[in-house]
Amino acid sequence: LIENGDDVDFSWRFFNADGSEAEMCGNGGRCAARYCFLKGIAPELMTFRTLAGAIKAQVMGSNVKLQLTSPHELKLDYPIQIDDKEIFLNSVNTGVPHAVLIVDDVDRLHVEELGRTIRFHKAFGEKGSNVDFVQIEGKNRIRIRTYERGVEAETLACGTGAVASGVVLSKKGLVQSPVDVVTRGGETLKVHLNDDVFLEGDTRIIYVATLHEEALS
Repeated sequence: LIENGDDVDFSWRFFNADGSEAEMCGNGGRCAARYCFLKGIAPELMTFRTLAGAIKAQVMGSNVKLQLTSPHELKLDYPIQIDDKEIFLNSVNTGVPHAVLIVDDVDRLHVEELGRTIRFHKAFGEKGSNVDFVQIEGKNRIRIRTYERGVEAETLACGTGAVASGVVLSKKGLVQSPVDVVTRGGETLKVHLNDDVFLEGDTRIIYVATLHEEALS
């Protein structure tokens, strides 16, 4: 939802498939930025308000580069218990919380089952966490699969998850900026990791529709 903002170009609210409201969504934010530019709501360089804080974006044709809020709550290589096994996780908040697990082959994972177990683990409290499974293919390229809370399933791409994975792997010295992140849907997102953190990728207009007021009554 695009709303008026006092000290920004607009305010933005994002709702998950289950109706819950999320603090931030990287790919959703990129789409909102391009939409607001095309509608004359915001200039090419814009700032908009989210529950995670103020977000800056730059629209370059169909390509949108989004500056996320500063990553925080970074934790590396800590153990959690799943059934009778101990696994080591990393986690960081890139607007929303993400757990990051490095794996050898993302294609062979049971993402729905393992992702759901980690997402609801007591280590992440009542709200839980998104879960990213990451395979390193080079210093500037990774592949990712994400189990998203609020959807409660694997999704084809997750922007904040791409950034979270880039941040974790960079801190561990396994990748360097910029990082190409190949998503489950085949799209490649680019994560820039310098003093500030940026998510860049393509956007596409799918449809335009009108929701009548009677639909809400």
